[in-house]
Amino acid sequence: MKALHDLAAPAKLNLFLHVVGKRADGYHLLQSVFVLIDWADTLHVEVRSDGSLNRHDVLGGDLPADDLCLRAARLLQAETGCALGADIHLEKRLPAGAGMGGGSSDAATTLLALNRLWDVRLPLPRLLALGLKLGADVPFFLGGGPAFVEGIGDILHPLTLPEQRFAVIKGPAGLATTDIFSSALLARSENLAIVAGFPALAGTAENLCEGLGPDFGQNDLQPAAEAISSEVRDALDLMSKQFGNARMTGSGAAVFSVLASTPSGNEKEGKDDQSLATLLKARPSGWTGRICRSLAQHPLAGWAG
Repeated sequence: MKALHDLAAPAKLNLFLHVVGKRADGYHLLQSVFVLIDWADTLHVEVRSDGSLNRHDVLGGDLPADDLCLRAARLLQAETGCALGADIHLEKRLPAGAGMGGGSSDAATTLLALNRLWDVRLPLPRLLALGLKLGADVPFFLGGGPAFVEGIGDILHPLTLPEQRFAVIKGPAGLATTDIFSSALLARSENLAIVAGFPALAGTAENLCEGLGPDFGQNDLQPAAEAISSEVRDALDLMSKQFGNARMTGSGAAVFSVLASTPSGNEKEGKDDQSLATLLKARPSGWTGRICRSLAQHPLAGWAG
């Protein structure tokens, strides 16, 4: 096998995010539910025999020269001693600085693709350990599905959740995670959540909306983000008025609303598409958004090993 094409690197949303502590090394301890959505970057990966690693921007984006894709590839080379290289072609569709895990997802898809193309076949536990070296969100994207997340993002409890639709928007500017976590407005949740208490586990879309209620409804990073970014404030206001129950995902700056669950092609789905398009058309250049569906599992589930 010399190449793999059209590999999805899906985004995630945090249905809630609680900050519950801080480790001695400065990392904050979190609780959250992560869900994958069908808004994704796309990677095409080709093997090189000379050991060189190169990343190509298919859509001409302004991406850093040393991004997580290349760091993931170098890490896998070092871990396995593989002498092969790769050309990694990235179609970057996910907005940067959104809190949707785009870079982490790209890194995870790179690891899964090269693990197969280079025929090094590391099992999932070893890939998870490598992923954690790249970032706390990377293990989540290594082929799983929805999860109740704890620790610094590295402790994953798989969940089975109903399919759900979301409206997601983001303004032109991003947010620096370090600014959020260093803010005096950073909130902290006093009571630990438990997996069994998440209402969406009852298995209906309505209960997923309930899961965004008082006990599981806040993103503790949101007050700090609102203080720093007028775009986050605007997005929350616009989405609350248009769709209701708006909240920020991750450390921002993307904002989402849970929509009523409908079959694909339903009339309500078309109205939601039009509502979002109208909302974005009224915003200045650089705003982006989509109506998304949750994914029951990662498109590359089972690729490890």
